[in-house]
Amino acid sequence: MTTPDVLANALAAKGALPDEWALTVRAVARAAFLPDEIEVGEQRVDRRVDPGRWLAAVYDDVPVTTQVNDGRPTPEGAYRLPTSSSSMPSVMLEMLGLLDVRPGQRVLEAGTGTGYHAAWLCHRLGERNVTSVDIDGSLVEAAGEALAAGGFAPRLGVGDAAAGWAEGAPYDRLIATYTVPEISYAWVEQMPGGRIVAPWGGSFFAHSYAVLEVEEERAVGRFVGWPAFMGTRVARPHRGFLGDFYRRGERGEIGRTGIDPRAFAGDVDGLFFVGLALPDAWYLLAEAGDGSGEATLWLLADDRRSWATVEYVPGGGDGFEVEQFGARRLWAEAEGAYGEWRALGAPSRDRAGLTVDRGGQRLWVDTPDNQWHR
Repeated sequence: MTTPDVLANALAAKGALPDEWALTVRAVARAAFLPDEIEVGEQRVDRRVDPGRWLAAVYDDVPVTTQVNDGRPTPEGAYRLPTSSSSMPSVMLEMLGLLDVRPGQRVLEAGTGTGYHAAWLCHRLGERNVTSVDIDGSLVEAAGEALAAGGFAPRLGVGDAAAGWAEGAPYDRLIATYTVPEISYAWVEQMPGGRIVAPWGGSFFAHSYAVLEVEEERAVGRFVGWPAFMGTRVARPHRGFLGDFYRRGERGEIGRTGIDPRAFAGDVDGLFFVGLALPDAWYLLAEAGDGSGEATLWLLADDRRSWATVEYVPGGGDGFEVEQFGARRLWAEAEGAYGEWRALGAPSRDRAGLTVDRGGQRLWVDTPDNQWHR
């Protein structure tokens, strides 16, 4: 039989189950928080059609998509944007380890989702110490029902979690379950002396946890980990198929670059710093499927008005062809930021830090007084 114990044993075998969370993982049934229809990778699984397969997916250490396109009907063949999920349990535990939450502490969860994560917090800390907020009222309602059925009654709120939740403040810890482009000062205000853990970044590079300590009306911290979470729904950029950003027949300005596009796309430290300059664009490396070894690096603006390509051909020779279309020269922007990063000695991401105060958020390298000007 597939049960929470199966999940806990799998996590323990990976070395991903901290002792302080073991009882919680075994006590809270993930199945109670997931809908009948879920997606695992690109596969849709329906509990009513194949209950065994559904349970096997639920109690595996995998992320499970529970909502696409904000719950709107999605015709076959249309783009399916994941908008809510049950995160990979080992990743949940990784975040909770960064949060370093202790019994008796009060926690604000930004992004209720299915309610499974909130149930873990309730089990470990007590429901009176847990507040969870989500912008999607239907998700909060479903999560509330599942939590109540499990015997948990945390404070739940519907709204933009970037504003925090003043009714339950002050808090000792805040954990976000979605990627934020900036750390809200409301979180800092509602958490004197606390800790914030949030997936952080823009469209170009969003694979970092910001771990910040709050003191003297500001939060200061650094970046760790390699998370992949859904983004905030507030001012969410366009997403879709490549054809939604590039219209066949468009022709741009041709140029060349000495930067190998495959090396660029594989340089995670460089991508982090380039992403500070291009928070409103994203990239895609498309490998040729004909065995030629060729590849195309696409840069695509969130507003769908500009794009750029860099063509990789084995051997390189005198460089790589670039094409740029639209009002922006996206590759020129990326190449410039990449060059500045390398000119500074190519600092690794773990040398970057973040300060948040009433004036907003500021990035720096090594020390807070060495601000990253981009």
